[in-house]
Amino acid sequence: MAAPHGNGIHTFRPQHRPGRRTLLRGIAALGALGAAGCTRVAAAGGSGGDLLDRLRAQGVVRLGIAGEIPFGYIDKDGRLTGEAPELAKAVFKRLGVDRVQPVPTEFGSLVPGLNSQQFDVVAAGMYVNADRCKQVIFADPDYQMLDSFIVRKGNPKGLHSYADVVAKKAKFATGTGYAEIQYAVEAGYRQSDILIVPDQVAGLNAVEAGRVDVFAGTALTTREVVRKSARAEATAPFAPLVGGKPHVDGGAFAFRPTETRLRDAFNAELRELKRTGELFRILRPFGFGKAEMTDLTAKELCGQ
Repeated sequence: MAAPHGNGIHTFRPQHRPGRRTLLRGIAALGALGAAGCTRVAAAGGSGGDLLDRLRAQGVVRLGIAGEIPFGYIDKDGRLTGEAPELAKAVFKRLGVDRVQPVPTEFGSLVPGLNSQQFDVVAAGMYVNADRCKQVIFADPDYQMLDSFIVRKGNPKGLHSYADVVAKKAKFATGTGYAEIQYAVEAGYRQSDILIVPDQVAGLNAVEAGRVDVFAGTALTTREVVRKSARAEATAPFAPLVGGKPHVDGGAFAFRPTETRLRDAFNAELRELKRTGELFRILRPFGFGKAEMTDLTAKELCGQ
């Protein structure tokens, strides 16, 4: 998720892809599911944590989900799907855990929710960055992602980078907790002037209504959300500058710092899925292409 995060920071998160109404229905459905799934788990103990053993015994793993297409959402048939949930199903089945259960929350509450044990793992396409690496431990990224803007049709202000946004004094918006906040600040945009909205749907609405000139998100998210818009479009993907150098984000599963054993077991299965090409087959239906496949590591992105 550019937050995905998107995120995400999120946050597409690409999910691939119901329309905006379906996304909103999905968030509501996730809320209903989460009401039954928010029982807190016992605190992890022992060297590296004992959560993997408990998950195998319970037969179910709780996934922290932000309700974002394409990273994790409920489809029009009421089924949990998206890049992260489908990958979680494959990996955890290989680890001896047959079921996944969504626990919905806002993207900005994923890390606090994980560390307060409201769920077992963050499965929301969350970007790996140094600040988050101080709070959680990440698996290696399962995808990499560039940024893109939502702008009005024809891109009247010619916005193709964060530097353009600053130079042309464009009204700028992005999502709650999105990495794009820091990219804009790095380019010289004043943080207090950024309009923060809940997600890419709200961002599209703000652009269409003329409240902002541009909304920043992940390339896959922006491309999906403008698909049916008559008044807005997505710009070509680009790499934001961090420290003056082009930066590529990577999205990954997050675990509590005590759960090194579970993280390492997850990584081992993820590497095998990458080696066989199964990872690409899982992610492809959600709009991910070969360009989004990656060998980046969490260590690299954490700056260690």
